Amino acid sequence: MKKIALAIMALVAVTFTFTSCGDEKDDGTLYLYNWTYYTPDSVLKAFEKEFNCTVKVDTFDSNEVMYAKLKAGAKGYDITFPSQDYTSIMINQKMLQKIDQTKFTNKKYINIDTKKLMTFDPEMEWQVPYYLGMAGIAVNKQKVSNYEKSWNIFARTDLKGHMSMMDDMREVIGDALAYQGLSVNTVDDAKLQAATDLINTSWKPNLVKFDAEGFGKSFAAGDFWVCQGYAEVVFGEVPEEKQEDMIDFFIPKEGGPMYLDSMVILKGAKHYDRANEFINFIHRPEIYAMFLDDFRFPGYVNLEAEKHRTTVPMYKAEEMASGELKLDVGEDLEKFNEKWETIRFTAD
Repeated sequence: MKKIALAIMALVAVTFTFTSCGDEKDDGTLYLYNWTYYTPDSVLKAFEKEFNCTVKVDTFDSNEVMYAKLKAGAKGYDITFPSQDYTSIMINQKMLQKIDQTKFTNKKYINIDTKKLMTFDPEMEWQVPYYLGMAGIAVNKQKVSNYEKSWNIFARTDLKGHMSMMDDMREVIGDALAYQGLSVNTVDDAKLQAATDLINTSWKPNLVKFDAEGFGKSFAAGDFWVCQGYAEVVFGEVPEEKQEDMIDFFIPKEGGPMYLDSMVILKGAKHYDRANEFINFIHRPEIYAMFLDDFRFPGYVNLEAEKHRTTVPMYKAEEMASGELKLDVGEDLEKFNEKWETIRFTAD
């Protein structure tokens, strides 16, 4: 769901063609630009029915793709869903419109502990949290029976050829930093080099590949036995009746990178009022519970919704206690790019 691209390619700006519904100023539509498999159809249908409109969704698979497309001039989107570092960048670059606080009546349901994490916008003037989560490790219990719940599982030479890590520099380097007891936002040159050396010498030689998209299918097929990634990708590929016997998903004991995806209204959005209604709608507890149930997510952001959910989450919110948000490191991001070049694009 969050593949990092090193080189931002030139993207052709996309402009939606709006269909009039009798009002030139409002075509009765809302346009979302969201992560792939991150917008439940049940929620969209409920919103469309209540507000008598049509919601259309376009998708991206990384913050970099989303950001580059918008910077290239893509028009027509009303709401997008950046992670915390890009939310901060987009606020600072004046790419957003403020949230209409008079319409954000469900603000009271946002977990106060989530607010504490939003140092880039603590009062939710520019963004509203959508989901707080972490990548972790999925182990095929039918193939691997004895293992430590640590990032260093990737150093296991006996599992060589059956493991993958994400194609995501902040995640992978962040894992190595966390394993070494450091902040995932470390920019010290020597410490970043030590993390890079760990990956290149101990972890990478045992991996089949760095994979941010297909690892769920490979896990389900039995090809990958250990995968770093997002729980929903793995659970989404393994039939429900097989999940309990096959999957052990855990957040490693050392912690690691955590992400907070937010809903933001883009500058120039043609459906500003409807966008505010949608953001508020998402945090109605019974609606947010539909979102949690669809993906079996923990409900950290909106605790009131937990009272309405009908599923057991894939992992507990408490497991994220040792996690740390990936923050905007400014120009020091280039240091991660340089290290990733030596990890991702060089032979063993």
